[in-house]
Amino acid sequence: MAQTTMTAISPGAQANAAAGRRRKRRGLKIALVSLLLLAAAAAGAWNFTDRSGATTAPPTATVVRGDLEQSLTALGSLQPKDYVDVGTQVSGQLKVIHVTYGSEVKAGDLLAEIDPAVYSARVDSDRAQLNILEAKLAEQKAQLLLARQQNARNQRLYKAKAVSEDVLQTGEANQAVAQAQIEALQAQLQQAQSTLDGDLANLRYTKIYAPMAGTVVSISAKRGQTLNANQSAPLILRIADLDTMTVWAQVAEADVVKIHPGMAVHFSTLGMPDRQWQATVRQILPTPEVINDVILYDVLIDVANPDHLLMTQMSAQVFFVLAEAKNALLVAAAALEPAPAGADGNGPGKAYRVRVAGASGPVAREIRVGLSNRTMAEVLAGLSEGERVLLPASDSASTNRSRTAGPLPRMAL
Repeated sequence: MAQTTMTAISPGAQANAAAGRRRKRRGLKIALVSLLLLAAAAAGAWNFTDRSGATTAPPTATVVRGDLEQSLTALGSLQPKDYVDVGTQVSGQLKVIHVTYGSEVKAGDLLAEIDPAVYSARVDSDRAQLNILEAKLAEQKAQLLLARQQNARNQRLYKAKAVSEDVLQTGEANQAVAQAQIEALQAQLQQAQSTLDGDLANLRYTKIYAPMAGTVVSISAKRGQTLNANQSAPLILRIADLDTMTVWAQVAEADVVKIHPGMAVHFSTLGMPDRQWQATVRQILPTPEVINDVILYDVLIDVANPDHLLMTQMSAQVFFVLAEAKNALLVAAAALEPAPAGADGNGPGKAYRVRVAGASGPVAREIRVGLSNRTMAEVLAGLSEGERVLLPASDSASTNRSRTAGPLPRMAL
C-alpha cells in the first residue's frame, strides 16, 4: 500500500517565500518600465535626428499660362446714378401717400396729396374778386360811353353857341376820367388774374407727381404730418433709377494721378465677393475730401444694374486696371532672384534669375520678366510652360527679396 508523506512547513518559511515572490514581481515591473523609457528616448532621439538632419525636397512652382494684371485698389460705396428728392412747394397737412418703399413709379404718377382746403378757398376768393372787377369794368365802360356821347353833344351845341365853353370842357374831362378808370380797372383785373393763377398753381401743388421714373427708395414724411414750406422745402420721399448705379470710390492723392476717365475697372461687393462687375471710370471729382488729415478724391464709376442686385450704400472693393497681360507665361514672383549686374540690357523686360528643377538637380537660368505684381510675374523669355522653378524657404524668402538688386516693379494691389 502506498503511503503519503507530509512535511510540515513553519509559518516563518512561508512568509519568506511570499516576500521573495513580491520582490521578483517588483523587479520585473522595474525592468519593464526601464525598457519602455529607453524605447521612448530612442524614438525621440531618432525623431529629433530625422527632423534636424534629414533633407527634404525644396518647394517648386510650375510655369503656367494665364492672365495677369497690375491694379490699384480702393474702397467705395454704391449710389444710384440718377435720383431725385421729392418735396412739397406748399405748406399743409400730408393727407395721403400713394406709394411705399420699393414702389415702381413712372413720370407723372401721383405720389402724395396735401390737404387742399385752404388753397381751394383762396382760389374761390380770387375768382369772386375777379368777377367783381369785371363787373366794375363793365360799369365803367358804360360810363365812358355816356361821357363820350355827352361830350359829342356839347361840342355840337358849343358850335351853335347853345352851351358855354365851361360846359364843353367839363364834358371832355368826364370822358378822360372815365377812360382812366377803365385802364385802372383793367390793371386790377390783371393783378387779380395773376393772384388767381398763383393760387391755382398752389392748389395743383397739393398733388405731388413723380418727376421721373424709378423706384421709391426712401420716405421721409408720414401721413398726417404738417409740412411747412415757408422756411425750407420739406422732403417727402426719394425716387431713384436703380438700373444704373454709381460707385463712389475714394482714392488717395498719391494714386489718383494714375487714374483717368475711361480706365477699365472691376469691383466686388461685401455680400457677393465671388462676383465681379466690369465698368469704366466716368469722372474724377476735382474737390477732395479730407478724412483724418488724409486727402481722398472721389472717382465715379457707372455700372449697369438690370437685375437690381446692387443696392444703395453697398460697400465695394474697386480694382483700377493699370496694365494687364492676356494668356501670358506666368511664374511665381517668389522664385525670382537677383540677376547678374549688367544683364538688363540684353533683351526686353527686366532680367532675373531662377532655379529650374531638372533631373540632375536645380539649374540656374536667366529670364526676362515683364508685367508683375506681388504674387506672379509675366515671363517674356527664358522659361517654357510646364517647367518647374524652385521656391525659397519661408525663412529665406524675405532675405532673398531684401538683397535683390533689381526689385519687381512696385504696384499697389
